[in-house]
Amino acid sequence: MKKQSMNRNWIATAETLSSALPYLQRYDGAIVVIKLGGHAMGSDEAMDSFARDIVLMQQVGVNPVIVHGGGPMINAMLDRLNIQSDFVNGKRVTDQATVEVVEMVLSGIVNKRIVQAINRQGGRGVGLSGKDANLMVCDETNPDLGFVGTPADMDPTLLQHLFEKDMIPVIAPLGAGRNGETFNVNGDTAAGAIAASLKADRLLLLTDVSGVKDAEGEVVTELKADTIREMTKDGVIAGGMIPKTETALAAIDGGVRAVVILDGRAPNAVLLELFTEHGAGSLIRA
Repeated sequence: MKKQSMNRNWIATAETLSSALPYLQRYDGAIVVIKLGGHAMGSDEAMDSFARDIVLMQQVGVNPVIVHGGGPMINAMLDRLNIQSDFVNGKRVTDQATVEVVEMVLSGIVNKRIVQAINRQGGRGVGLSGKDANLMVCDETNPDLGFVGTPADMDPTLLQHLFEKDMIPVIAPLGAGRNGETFNVNGDTAAGAIAASLKADRLLLLTDVSGVKDAEGEVVTELKADTIREMTKDGVIAGGMIPKTETALAAIDGGVRAVVILDGRAPNAVLLELFTEHGAGSLIRA
């Protein structure tokens, strides 16, 4: 009986692989940018599962790029160092002391944790920030917010070279200022700008919700840009979902083929979205 059960499991696995063939062919050579949020990183087990999915993507011909956040880790370190934060309209003022902590946590602790997880799964992860090779040159977003930047000039040449060497870029959302400053950049904004600079096939925004929801609270599986604008105007899209949908629209305007907002805590969420008919989350197209 046990042997029959095992045989059924192997057959199901083989059928799953076979059904994925059209999607594997569809994404062969495609660039997929994945925004991994601080909350979506979860436990070491969740990180290993995510890294395994990324290495599998790269193994079957996809060029993945990881852009990560790290808000909870930054908050914990600021508290640990007893650095007080001021806020303007709900946004943290990033002074010199704060931006040094942000860079230490994002480019150091968080970035290298993701790189190590990828390498443990047999991939070749390379840790970067937007400051490397002028990948992301930023202008100041708002003088009242201090060292917070908005991507202005993008140069993805380094990322293209890494694709050619079968390496997986892992990028911390920090940008270079025109006068040598270091700017903290919103992770979603950075991911959208990087995806647009690469004309990526997909931008996947991993969040802690299952996607964009309608007025009845149901996830909308596919959306057009005009629909998003209407839902935002009507207040259906609100709160933290607004900046994510704005990032999606800006990325599509910049040349990204489609954006998906999905729950990064769900097991194998990235693989479900790319390589199955069902997909995951909310797909946004022009």
